Amino acid sequence: MQTEPQQKAELKKSCVNCGAELLYAPGTTELQCEYCNYTQEIPLTESSFEELELKAYLDSVGSQSHSEAITMLQCKNCGATQHIEENYKSLHCVYCSSPLVIEDATKEEWILPGAVLPFQMTQDKAHQVFQKWVSGLWWAPNKLKKASLDPQNTKGLYAPYWTFDAQLYANYTGQRGDYYYVSVPYTTTVNGKTVTRMRQERRTRWTPVSGNISGFVDDTLIKASKQKSGAIPQMVARWNLKELKPFDSSYLAGFVTEKYTIPLQEGHIESNKEARKIAERWACRDIGGDTQRISSLNMKLTDETFKHILLPVYISAYRYKNKRYNFFVNGQTGAISGQRPYSFWKIFFFVLFILTIIGVIIFITNQ
Repeated sequence: MQTEPQQKAELKKSCVNCGAELLYAPGTTELQCEYCNYTQEIPLTESSFEELELKAYLDSVGSQSHSEAITMLQCKNCGATQHIEENYKSLHCVYCSSPLVIEDATKEEWILPGAVLPFQMTQDKAHQVFQKWVSGLWWAPNKLKKASLDPQNTKGLYAPYWTFDAQLYANYTGQRGDYYYVSVPYTTTVNGKTVTRMRQERRTRWTPVSGNISGFVDDTLIKASKQKSGAIPQMVARWNLKELKPFDSSYLAGFVTEKYTIPLQEGHIESNKEARKIAERWACRDIGGDTQRISSLNMKLTDETFKHILLPVYISAYRYKNKRYNFFVNGQTGAISGQRPYSFWKIFFFVLFILTIIGVIIFITNQ
């Protein structure tokens, strides 16, 4: 039962001209040979993404019907679990750059991705975005800017996420607040005399309310992996999920794929928390007025489905004074964020320069 899915995920495609392995060309629907530039179109499927019934998986009924075994390497330093294609030249962790030992590779089961968001920019383009960002950093150590010159430090990763869909129903009780204003006297001093004046103060008129809300919660995005450090920043982790493609392993060729380490059950709990926030927003909108209070909210989710999806991000890891820093570039939008070190000496000499200028001004002023 596992043979066919395994071939679907790990089958390597070779160039018909020179025999080299074909790699996915970001921003296209093609595989490309990096040696002779031969291209091969990735077959487009008219089928939509398959939403898997959540309850069956939580009850372990459907756990094998959409799963497969893949080769995984776990970083012993930061804990990231990665599937690295045979063609990937540098066997180093994308998060912390620690060496990965190929002999430690193991076969692990994973829920087959239902969809993938292909990379829309090349490694060179992502590296240019990273270089531009680094060059604009104040007080950055010179070694950081030198490190940014090597494109090999920027690596493409497909990060795993869960998405959850559900029909949401909820009833609520609370209060609707409507603002009104009253004139309030106050005293002040004008030309040495105490005078009384009026000012407007805002008050809130509260009215008890109750009601019910319903709607479809679509694609609640929950991260499916965790590391000791190096988490993808929130401002980078924003993708247009309307551009998702039905899963095809061709899109993974030449990139690292991270296996989910947050199980489906845990992801479902997080999705329920997000669904409750959505229900609270809907309830406030339904209550209306200028402000709202929610006393109770009873929520129910039905027809729950989920997908395992892969989303693109470029990562650059850099060590400075025995501390690791990560920089992230969204592989679809180009958004960038990350941690950065500061140069003590650059800051020291700048402060010294400012103090010198101030000292010179004081000296000239006192002459």
